[in-house]
Amino acid sequence: MRKLVYYIGVSIDGRIAGPGGEFDFFPQGDERQAAAYSAWMNELYPETVPTAYRAAAGVGDAPNRRFDTVVMGRGTYRLPLDNGITSPYAHLRQYVVSSTLKPDTDPAVTVVPSDPLALVRELKGEVGAGRETGLDIWLCGGGRLAGALLPELDELLIKTYPVVAGTGVPVFDGAFDPTVFDVAERTTFPNGALLTRLTRRQFA
Repeated sequence: MRKLVYYIGVSIDGRIAGPGGEFDFFPQGDERQAAAYSAWMNELYPETVPTAYRAAAGVGDAPNRRFDTVVMGRGTYRLPLDNGITSPYAHLRQYVVSSTLKPDTDPAVTVVPSDPLALVRELKGEVGAGRETGLDIWLCGGGRLAGALLPELDELLIKTYPVVAGTGVPVFDGAFDPTVFDVAERTTFPNGALLTRLTRRQFA
């Protein structure tokens, strides 16, 4: 079965964005460190680079390696939308969970007005029903949506940056629901970032 994977950048105090949706405060290091870090991440997950920037990032023709579908909340979709980009990940199937967004915003984007859990369960069940890619579903934000989808989250890919935001959008924003994940691997980078891959603990 396909997995739902939350791949996101986070501050030390657990913020994925500032109070106004800012994310440019995550330190990337000097020019050399930033270039090496970006190249490593883009090689591993080329499909997470927005379509408009793929050529500049050197992954213009790269096939999708991990994901073929992206799910995001209205807040995450707002940034490209405010810049006139209605289909930010045209190389993926795109779903935006929003009760206020117009369903005809872009023909390449499916607006889901409610019940994100039902959406994800349907997407997970597609393998074996006509979709044999074996690729997973990328949850790219935001915190409220991640909180709602916690019961279906299989894996976390957390990029932790050495910065304290102070306030902003939390990585999870939902009901109290302690859920155990196991650390599968950790990779540190010269710019101070730490990539941690965690998998949902399976209890007998």
